[in-house]
Amino acid sequence: MKYLLDYISTSIYLFAAIALMVMALATMFRSVYEVYQSLLHTTSMPDGFFIPIILQSVGAIVIAVAILDVAKYMVEEEVFRNKQLRSAVEARRTLTKIIVIAIIAVTIEALIYIFKAGTKDLALLVYPAALLGAVVFLLIGLGAYQRLSVDVEKRHNEQ
Repeated sequence: MKYLLDYISTSIYLFAAIALMVMALATMFRSVYEVYQSLLHTTSMPDGFFIPIILQSVGAIVIAVAILDVAKYMVEEEVFRNKQLRSAVEARRTLTKIIVIAIIAVTIEALIYIFKAGTKDLALLVYPAALLGAVVFLLIGLGAYQRLSVDVEKRHNEQ
């Protein structure tokens, strides 16, 4: 029964990872296609239309890369390896990878919104500033987690 349950959960993780990869690649290709299309039609577009397309495409590609990284993690950790983390060091590294992916994605998204708000209305800068504040808290939390977990690992190894 345990073997069947492990097989089913591994299959679900594999399916989810493949689905994420396909959607991320589709997002990337669509973003590149939109930039290509806007380059072909720059003469018929109003001024200032190309930059928002580029920024939107960059944001979409960065998010797609983050999604690919999550899918890769799922395949590495949940499909190819034993599902239980083997040590506190491994748990810390895994959690650090996930948080760093989130930090990168949120930071890029905030920068894109800053550029968009800068071209439209400065009152729109509240949302990107809040995103950057969230990134700062994520970084502080990650640093505190790293510091505390390393201390715990050292004490555990000394015993």
